[in-house]
Order: sequence, then C-alpha cells, then structure tokens
Amino acid sequence: MKTQTSIFPNLLVMFLFMGFLNAQNESSQAFWVHEDVVKPSMIGQYEATCKELTDNMKKYNIQDFNVIVSNTIDNRYQWLSPIDNMADIDKPIFKTLAEKMGEDTMGALFDRMDKCYDIEQNFVLHLDKELSYMPGGITQTIEGQNYRKLHYFHYTPGNRAAVKKKVQAIKNLFESKGSKLHYRVYRSGFGTRGEFYLVAIAAESAGDYAHKITENNKMMGEEWVSTYNDFISSLEKYEAIEARMRPDMGYSPQ
Repeated sequence: MKTQTSIFPNLLVMFLFMGFLNAQNESSQAFWVHEDVVKPSMIGQYEATCKELTDNMKKYNIQDFNVIVSNTIDNRYQWLSPIDNMADIDKPIFKTLAEKMGEDTMGALFDRMDKCYDIEQNFVLHLDKELSYMPGGITQTIEGQNYRKLHYFHYTPGNRAAVKKKVQAIKNLFESKGSKLHYRVYRSGFGTRGEFYLVAIAAESAGDYAHKITENNKMMGEEWVSTYNDFISSLEKYEAIEARMRPDMGYSPQ
C-alpha cells in the first residue's frame, strides 16, 4: 500500500481509515489480533518460546507493548493488542526490545517461534461496549475465570442493520431480567473473512460455563427462547469454540 501511486489504492486506504475512525469512539475499542496456528507437535516449544519473550519484556520493562493472549481448543494462539488507529499496526512494536536484548538475540528467539507454525494471520476486532453486557464494568480478564466459550455469529452485509437490532434486543432482555450471565461482544473488522459478531463468555471451566448457561436459560424463560431464535434466524452461519486465557503469556507494562 505504501508504494502505490495510483488514485484507486490511495482512495481505498483513505476510505478504510475513515471507516476505522468512525467505528473507533467511546463505545468501541479496536484490537489488532495476531494469530498463530500452532502445530500440535510444537505446542510445548511455542509456549516456552512465548514465555521467554514475555520474560524479556518484563526484564527490560518494555512500555510500548500491551497484549493479552488466548488459545483455542484447535491450537490457535491469539495475541490481542489495543490500537487507536490503523497506523498502530504498522509500528515496529518490538523495536525497543530489540535494542535492549540485541537484534540477533531477539531474532533467534522469533526464528524458534516461527518453526512452530505454518499459518499466521492478522486482523482487527472491535470490542462493542454498547452491545456487551457487563453491568459492573467491561473487562476482558476476569480473575479466576480463564475459560472462554467463543460464539461466532456470521451474517451477510445486507443484513447488518437487522442483525444489530437483534443483538441490541438480546442485551435489553438481559438487562430487564437482571441476568447474572455476562458477555462481551466484538465486531469483525479489517482483515477478517466475512462479517460476524463474536460473543465471549468467561467461566472457571467448561462445567462452570454449562452451569451458568443452564441457570440463565431457566431464569430468562420463554421470552429468551423466542428472542434468541429470532436472532438465529437472521444469520448466515453460527459456530462456537472453546478457548482459555493465558495470563502467563500476556504482557502489560508496569
């Protein structure tokens, strides 16, 4: 993109950036997501190397990097870093660490990490604070609740407005019933395949999650069944996957 001189690519970048700014406000926080699809046989080496990276960031008290990490049941490791605009993605995020560690030493560490996967990708997700339901305040990391159930609700661009209204209707119902089941809603962004809402629900374990869902369904009653079925009927596809947060691999400046 940087080297293009034709009018169309430059306009494309401008429109993407303007769309990003329109979506990035007090009700939304964007995250750059880096995903490594790790080979099953290399999980041990990958995690050990990532923890070595985290240890070095702590050792040198790196201030220009902040990330939370999760991994799914199918070995996708996702690194989520908050960003203010698209330009943040292009910043050399490990520049300071390379200066502290030495470029050769850090390069060797990443070489070891790169051998653990054949597929990696980058995209943007937007945490939608208005559609999320966490009455006590929105947080992505809940102490003692590292289990995650991730629900992907895919829809077509032409159905975007209708689906959003139904997501809002679900939150309204949760609020009116005083539900104890909290969730965060993310919208797909730049670099994702298709459009979707990602709903993340935290629990202590898979068993704790199942208990929370059962109790919530009982409390919400038939109104919840009809509201959810109406929402599902407007979707293109639904999928769910288990994951867990990895505070041992994440990093936040002190």
